[in-house]
Amino acid sequence: MDDKLLEIKNLSVIYKTDEAIVHAVNRINFEIGTKETIGLVGETGAGKTTTALAVMQLLPERTGSISEGEIFFKGENLLKKSKNEMRLTRGARMSMIFQDPMTSLNPIVPVGEQIKESLEIHNHDRKNKKELEARVDELLTLVGIQPRRKGEFPHQFSGGMKQRVVIAIALACNPELLIADEPTTALDVTIQAQVLALMAELKEKLNTSMIMITHDLGVVAETCDKVAIMYAGEIVERGTVQDIFEGEQHHPYTLGLFGSIPDLEIETPRLSPIDGLMPDPTNLPTGCKFHPRCKSCMEICKQRQPEAYSFDAHVIACHLYAKEV
Repeated sequence: MDDKLLEIKNLSVIYKTDEAIVHAVNRINFEIGTKETIGLVGETGAGKTTTALAVMQLLPERTGSISEGEIFFKGENLLKKSKNEMRLTRGARMSMIFQDPMTSLNPIVPVGEQIKESLEIHNHDRKNKKELEARVDELLTLVGIQPRRKGEFPHQFSGGMKQRVVIAIALACNPELLIADEPTTALDVTIQAQVLALMAELKEKLNTSMIMITHDLGVVAETCDKVAIMYAGEIVERGTVQDIFEGEQHHPYTLGLFGSIPDLEIETPRLSPIDGLMPDPTNLPTGCKFHPRCKSCMEICKQRQPEAYSFDAHVIACHLYAKEV
């Protein structure tokens, strides 16, 4: 692995409401090297997007806060930066592609102007108007949109084309880290494949590291080097793509995710869905957070939080592996 680009240590995030405290992310750890892609995988409500917002320092000010932990970007602790310093870091050194391209763009501003705004905010090298326009044309061409369309508004583009515009904005200043929050959720299958292929191509071309947030293990297999499986705000398993897809040891939740995927090689596939629902983040279970839904649950699982057991780079937080370490 190359030098560490991003390192998250013991990170916890909470949301405070009038009724309760939501424990959205609980003491997670992972790192990503230069040019690497890590996939954050889990059900809705697992804490994937909250993790990304914490890295970008975009948690809602009134309700969201980091209660514990550190976030290092190229050795600098982002949590010690001022708001103005983070504003300069976002967009220039790290960018985020948000989940829904329909709501990520300003409906009353031409797409070219929205790309140009990012360049102007971060004092990009091309300062005069002609050079800025040339950079906008270059970015649109890069994502497969004809530059002549830069004067058009978001409603004049299809969903897939909107997502391409959002990617162009995110890449405007050649960031070292790109966070993609389920970038294909609102798109049909054919367009999903095109967008993922585009992102993989741009990642290689620009040497960008990436955090891919998704619930689709197929996307992870195609695009990621590392995987972190999240459940109820915790990382229950992490490792390389080979560890997760080909390894022998797995967390029961990971096995449940794989059991929910149809096998195209079986003529009449039967799915094995995970019983139950994600726990209420304002009232998390004691011990292992997955134990109420786990088919391998033991008494200790209900009482004690499992340690993270390591198999080289493969880490699993489960009591089933206590005797093997």
